[in-house]
Amino acid sequence: MDLQDMVEAIRAAQATRTPLRIRGGGSKDFYGASLAGEVLDVGGYRGIVAYEPTELYITAKGGTPLAEVEAALAERGQMLAFEPPRLGTATVGGCVAAGLSGPRRMQAGGVRDFVLGVGLIDGWGEMLRFGGQVMKNVAGYDVSRFLAGSLGTLGVLTEVTLKVLPRPVAETTRLFECSAEESVHWLNRWGGQPVPISASFWHGGQLWVRLSGAASAVEAAVQRLGGSPTVDAEKHWESVREQTHPAFAGPILWRLALPSSAADPGLDDLRAIEWGGALRWYAGDLAAIRGAAARLGGHAVLYRAPESLRLREGCFTDLNPALLALHRRLKKAFDPQGILNPGRLYAEF
Repeated sequence: MDLQDMVEAIRAAQATRTPLRIRGGGSKDFYGASLAGEVLDVGGYRGIVAYEPTELYITAKGGTPLAEVEAALAERGQMLAFEPPRLGTATVGGCVAAGLSGPRRMQAGGVRDFVLGVGLIDGWGEMLRFGGQVMKNVAGYDVSRFLAGSLGTLGVLTEVTLKVLPRPVAETTRLFECSAEESVHWLNRWGGQPVPISASFWHGGQLWVRLSGAASAVEAAVQRLGGSPTVDAEKHWESVREQTHPAFAGPILWRLALPSSAADPGLDDLRAIEWGGALRWYAGDLAAIRGAAARLGGHAVLYRAPESLRLREGCFTDLNPALLALHRRLKKAFDPQGILNPGRLYAEF
């Protein structure tokens, strides 16, 4: 499917008010509430459009597999620093639309921090372009960044320009035996020190800490923190990034974003702690989880669950009236008939 095919499909759907379900690689069909509408398969629109290693950016069509982009970057010693999960078939457009980041997010930032520009087909069937190829081109209201995490409710991402970074010169992982509470305490203490921690992961009484940067900085950090050396560290971090680690097993998985120093929410079945204590994973049908997250200044996402539970509970924390009104106005501006991924983000749109 080329651009014109997408435009015509969206215009036809708008004319008949036919809901469309935008699908690239299908790797995140589990994420979000409703999967309503006729499938608009955009995965065939793929390919790297431009890559300038010296300017630290890459531009790719929305259906380009993340694996293809990362292979091109690896040849030049560069990377997508936010480590998006590939989940087998993830595409560049789906990566931005879902807004999911991996273990290095605690050091490097999230998806939206690396989006420089996008091409978009909105619900009118109009082709739009926002942002550019370098940070200085982004001024005023940054539309390209608020599309990160919008789950396709505002348009089809046809092209994305991402900032890239060099791979670290040195990297090592240290292992610590500790409780969940101790891991949060240690990580917050280390967070106030000049220690190049690029990822952390606690599960089952073990805390894995990855150090990345200049060789001298990494060696100094090892001496400061201690811990035990690890084997197969790269394989471990890949399992965390791709969520094949046993911590992510099970039919129901909750994702809590909290202040990094937040106390134990008092919930059962804690599976893992990431991002220096700021991301915590729980399993099971936990009725009190959103209230517990709100009391600690955070929010909870029903990350993976059977469709019946996703539709009943909603996947994302309810918006207050002012934010809901703002989201509805955005939806109306970009998709007046409400045909693009209806209900995927919130039932109201």
